Amino acid sequence: MKRIKRTALAVALTASALLVSACSSGAASDTTENTADGKPVVNKANWPEKVPTTGLTKNLTLPLEAYMASYEDQVTLEQAASDLEQSCMKDYGIDLTLPKAGANPPPSNNDANIERRYGISDRAEAEKYGYELPPALREHTEQTMRDLSGVEVEVLTGHTKPAAPAAAEAGQPIAAPDRGVKPARAEYNGKALKQGGCIGWSEDRLGVKGADPTLVAQLAGDSLTQSMKDDKVVKATAAWSSCMVGKGHAGLADPYAAMDQGVTADGEPTKESIALAVDDIDCKEQTDLVKIWFGVESAIQNRQIADSQSQLTAIKRQHGTEVAAARKQMTASTR
Repeated sequence: MKRIKRTALAVALTASALLVSACSSGAASDTTENTADGKPVVNKANWPEKVPTTGLTKNLTLPLEAYMASYEDQVTLEQAASDLEQSCMKDYGIDLTLPKAGANPPPSNNDANIERRYGISDRAEAEKYGYELPPALREHTEQTMRDLSGVEVEVLTGHTKPAAPAAAEAGQPIAAPDRGVKPARAEYNGKALKQGGCIGWSEDRLGVKGADPTLVAQLAGDSLTQSMKDDKVVKATAAWSSCMVGKGHAGLADPYAAMDQGVTADGEPTKESIALAVDDIDCKEQTDLVKIWFGVESAIQNRQIADSQSQLTAIKRQHGTEVAAARKQMTASTR
């Protein structure tokens, strides 16, 4: 059961933490700027679909997804914040180009990770890549940003540049990354620094309140864990496992075990991993496992929503306010 709970939480939180740290938040829109290899920095063609259009999860949306931030919205927030931060820095005579957001999209649109929530679900992808992600999602676009001077960090963040961590001696704890941080100077180039630096100023402009983003993901993790113990899911999973035995794959208790077995060490699919992946999906289709599992979990999530309606409504309202402000800012910056 411990393994099941860890797996459930991992699946639910796969797409979490998409927003990078404030110092690396960046703009992302349609762009023709290229990396050194000639590929676009931001390629929206690689962004995840809002709702799956293929595979066993086609058109499936869990109830809690209504309260999750989409990838596009998160990129929009980063973009707007980056525009404001760069503009703010320029007011102090500092030219700063932050990395572009949206350059390295996740495989799923939000924290539900519906495409792989119940194991792999797209047969066409399985035939090509087994359990691996498509090549475009395995690549990583590097964006370099120059090292900021001490005063630049102060203007940007509202505090001094963290001291480099000292080399830890054997048995000694590693120094905290914020070691030596102090409040920034009062002004620079004749202008008073903003509360929280340009980052804090941009957050105020966008109405960012820093609401706890983990509640929805935690509920989604709990719903997955609960659904795995439901009699209907247990029965369907057993049928899937039996189907896999019939195809020569013994000892697989659930689709997560198949994923563990099918993922290769070097990230490159093999004939064996592809065969396993295709059989995995075929057995899911034969047993209606995904449909049954999705139905059970949807019912659980509807109960969760009813129990936490006020908190979830507040989260959704706050997120909507921030995204609306970000879009307004982006529109204004392009005029």
